[in-house]
Amino acid sequence: MIAPADRHVLTEAEVDAAVQDGLGDWRPLFGVLAARFETGDFTTGARLVAEVAGLADAMDHHPDVDLRYGAVEVRTWSHDVGGITRRDLRLAAAVSQVAAELEVGAVPGRLQSVEWALDTWDLAEVKPFWAAVLGLEEHDDEAVDPGGRWPSVWFQPTEQHVAAQLGAPRQRWHADVRVPPEAVEERMAAVLAAGGRLVSDDQAPAYWVLEDAQGNRACLTTWLGRGPGPAA
Repeated sequence: MIAPADRHVLTEAEVDAAVQDGLGDWRPLFGVLAARFETGDFTTGARLVAEVAGLADAMDHHPDVDLRYGAVEVRTWSHDVGGITRRDLRLAAAVSQVAAELEVGAVPGRLQSVEWALDTWDLAEVKPFWAAVLGLEEHDDEAVDPGGRWPSVWFQPTEQHVAAQLGAPRQRWHADVRVPPEAVEERMAAVLAAGGRLVSDDQAPAYWVLEDAQGNRACLTTWLGRGPGPAA
């Protein structure tokens, strides 16, 4: 039986405190706690995955694990409550311990997650379509993949408009790219060097609005500056 304290979805401040106090390998990305370990070769990565599997079974808390040549990514969240809990913090600490024993280092600055946002004036009118065409499931104001493989789609409220009345197409899709705070400066520099421009930093460090040479926009985001609610 899960204790009530272990069902509490942690706030941004609680997760940030945990990251600062012993979970330096990990970063929250859109409601999951993630780490990337550079293993150097496939065999070492497989050994790390085997150790993580043993921990997960022992703790009865199972993360998503992605094994690639030279790297392993681990992402954990509490599916029963839809967010990061103390169960995830304990698992994260245990995974970092076995990684250290294997002499495998973490590279949190290389983590990222992407979700797509669609402007809409009627959520109920369009959400079922996008869930169906992308093979996702409807959840609150999003369409999500329960298996955690594909990007989520969330629906951003906007005023109703007709493109022909604007004189030019209006962008209604944009990407939200979540990165660790320490990766923002480097990513921003790469965007500007690629011909992009900064549209707004009014909501930093929650997000920065960027656009390409043709005016198409994307948001570079972090988990910081998002208020007292659950870590997002």
